[in-house]
Amino acid sequence: MKVRALAAVALVTLTSACGLDVNTSLPYTIHPGSIQPIPELKDVKVTVGSKDFTENILLAYMAEMALSAAGADVRDLTDIKGSNSSRQALLGGQTDVTWEYTGTGWINYQGNELPVPGGEQAQYDATKKADEEKFGVTWLDYSPLNDQYGFAVTEAYAQQNNLKTTSDLAEFLKKRPEQAVFCLETEFTSRQDGFPAAVKAYGFQSPVVKNFGIGTIYSAVSSGTCPIGEIFTTDGRIAGLNLKVLDDDKKAFPQYNAVATLRSDFLKQHPQLRGPLEAVSKAIDNKQMIELCKQVDVDGRDHGEVARDWMVAKGFVKTD
Repeated sequence: MKVRALAAVALVTLTSACGLDVNTSLPYTIHPGSIQPIPELKDVKVTVGSKDFTENILLAYMAEMALSAAGADVRDLTDIKGSNSSRQALLGGQTDVTWEYTGTGWINYQGNELPVPGGEQAQYDATKKADEEKFGVTWLDYSPLNDQYGFAVTEAYAQQNNLKTTSDLAEFLKKRPEQAVFCLETEFTSRQDGFPAAVKAYGFQSPVVKNFGIGTIYSAVSSGTCPIGEIFTTDGRIAGLNLKVLDDDKKAFPQYNAVATLRSDFLKQHPQLRGPLEAVSKAIDNKQMIELCKQVDVDGRDHGEVARDWMVAKGFVKTD
């Protein structure tokens, strides 16, 4: 059972998510490991989608391999541009499985302005309930992986200006307003759980925003193009480029635990999909994902190969 996936990192950036014909099979075959064939899933067609950043692509490939080992006929539709496009692909039936984040579901899809107080479980419970009731989307068990937004500066900049928290940054920028230059992804600039939430919580005054692709923000901060950049807290480039993540001490950003989501009617038809997906979800956490993302974004390895090696190391699958 071969997983349909992108053959090289270059294809991730060059191909669009408009169809499956642009994807090629990985040069290895997936065999069952601890994830064993499930008779009810044999040859069931399942399309797995992802957003367009490394972590989400890795999670999608893990799901593809898990479902292939279970016997499903897996189709790849990774690298969909933007959260809203990925979401619409799921709702419209172009994809059947996609990894989402609890904070994204609550703020962006449910239209709430503030995160749910009470931590990860409370945020998950509220998001799961609302999404099933309003949109017919089921959230499986949430993962320990909690990929939150944050701001980063270089380690040298942080030490020079005594910056440890985002509150420290806000106080520093009041004294040095010319330094209030932020490298941000376009989506983060406008989404309510992104920069607007940070401005509201920390009171940044007249910040200058430079929009970059998420993949170039890290190098822009590292090179000094921008003193401050938006980051994902599990991104491997943080360590690779010697960046300092500032603590979100006022909790401006919601919890973002990763969860495999499916349309409820599709899951009811194939409830056996739950087991393989939740096995992967339970096994991945922030520390592991930072290392996996580093292998892709710093070391230049292929997304699919990194995901495969992790799945094999966990014993979920075997390969030739």
